[in-house]
Amino acid sequence: MRNFTNLIDDLSTISITLSQHQLEQLDKYYELLVSWNEVMNLTAITEFDDVCKLHFVDSLMAAPYFDFNQKNLSLIDVGTGAGFPGIVLKIAYPHLNITLLDSLNKRLKFLNEVIETLELNKDGGHIETIHGRAEDHSNFKTGKLREKFDVGCARAVANMSTLSEYVLPYVKQNGRFLAFKSNRVSEELETGVNAINKLGGGSVTVKEYKLPNSDIERTIVIVPKSKITPKIYPRKAGLPSKQPL
Repeated sequence: MRNFTNLIDDLSTISITLSQHQLEQLDKYYELLVSWNEVMNLTAITEFDDVCKLHFVDSLMAAPYFDFNQKNLSLIDVGTGAGFPGIVLKIAYPHLNITLLDSLNKRLKFLNEVIETLELNKDGGHIETIHGRAEDHSNFKTGKLREKFDVGCARAVANMSTLSEYVLPYVKQNGRFLAFKSNRVSEELETGVNAINKLGGGSVTVKEYKLPNSDIERTIVIVPKSKITPKIYPRKAGLPSKQPL
């Protein structure tokens, strides 16, 4: 197994300790990521230490601001891509019930192999992949996943206005939307707050920090779901990105 000393040290700063089994799962995940990345575009980051910090650790940086240890917690990762943060959260918190949503089938084939190889459905909670655009499965008339999740999250997918329309319709009332952002979001939030309010979101909390043992800046935006999302949202596929609220 590879040397996870730096990752262990990084995670200790946010009070996360992984077992040998969990580290072995991350090791297999890395192997699969690099292998599949040779034939399809999953990530531009492939060096082991970089993947550990910029993908694995980064995916867990919401832990100081949200309690993932809650029982029966359900989470949807919208636009999951290569599985960040969803797969990493599932490894660190095996009891979570996680849905990975992505619009590209080939990425889901990769994720399904990760789930099977790492045996992620044998350690407690359930994890599954769903194919489709973000607007499809939360549609008021046809979406079977509308307002079904305690937590909705997305990592660097779009601006806050668009991202909120992608994710908030999946979140239950009194649930949380966690937006993992790589940059400061003050400008995005100036327009994004309007969209958040229309979609049933409450008062926004912004947490700015640096990845452990680095100068790499990150931001997590925490949006409580205070009201039911109006029936007209999300709009049809494509509109949230082309015409943000």
